[in-house]
Amino acid sequence: MKKHLLWLFLLLSYQLQAQTPLIPAHDPVMIQQNGTYYMFCTGPGIAVWSSKDRQHWQPQKPVFAAAPAWAVKAIPGFKNHIWAPDISFANGQYSLFYSVSAFGKNTSAIGLATNKTLDPTSPDFKWVDHGLVVQSVPGRDMWNAIDPNLVRDAVGAPWLTFGSFWDGIKLVQLRPDLTGPAEPQQWRTIAHRPRDPKLNDSLPGDGAIEAPFIFKKGKYYYLFTSFDYCCRGPQSTYKMMVGRAEDVRGPYLDRTGARLDQGGGTLVLEGDKNWYGVGHNAVATFNNTDYLIFHGYDANDKAHPKLRIETMRWDAAGWPVVSTK
Repeated sequence: MKKHLLWLFLLLSYQLQAQTPLIPAHDPVMIQQNGTYYMFCTGPGIAVWSSKDRQHWQPQKPVFAAAPAWAVKAIPGFKNHIWAPDISFANGQYSLFYSVSAFGKNTSAIGLATNKTLDPTSPDFKWVDHGLVVQSVPGRDMWNAIDPNLVRDAVGAPWLTFGSFWDGIKLVQLRPDLTGPAEPQQWRTIAHRPRDPKLNDSLPGDGAIEAPFIFKKGKYYYLFTSFDYCCRGPQSTYKMMVGRAEDVRGPYLDRTGARLDQGGGTLVLEGDKNWYGVGHNAVATFNNTDYLIFHGYDANDKAHPKLRIETMRWDAAGWPVVSTK
């Protein structure tokens, strides 16, 4: 009887573990190629994991074995800890945007690397770094060039959204080769939270918003962002918000009609007793099902950041719904 109970306990434990892939991750994004899922996230050289079922993950070699020379030059003290990658595929090419930054400052830049394949066993596997795409400079810019996400509009034109704190979330159209802003350059603020005007421009401020991700569904572009504070262990207050627009340029409105560039936003998911803050999400569609991919601070494991994958449905009014129960 005891052996039977022990076997049942182990089986249930395995099933529970299999349903919750508790691997370390911060700022995850995910894509699928030839039946294999690849997850990229913040880490030395950009951390990479692979999986056949989104449950059991294997670490892969990082994208960069050594810090990109351009990033070392652009960011004083940069040690190859790369933030918030974004992965997409178009025109036979995987495009990986990534952030380099000095923490708490907008001494920041976004770079681009490309590859023909994500399969490290393929003879075509080789990351090619294209260097700097956009850069923010303290004292010049009231925005922060981190947390990139690429989206394409109805005619296939590429747009890059990014941003953290300061004056909020930015959007700029890119050249067709993705290596810089299209001319003439037009920079838009598409989401913003109130900021204390008395604060020095060099400070991030108290308008805690970052990590944009734009997902096209039906006639709408959905702009997901994270409000409040990550990276504070049990004091993390991260949560995910959303608004939508029929034009990629906005304006993005929340469920009540409030504009995101005027402080609006509809709650998607927030922390609870098991997970402190949850945020910095991506959205991906696998086998005709949409998934919210993000990290949460595990209350049962010293608030370490872990990968979370949740099914995302849509209500009758076309708003995303995520249930973790």
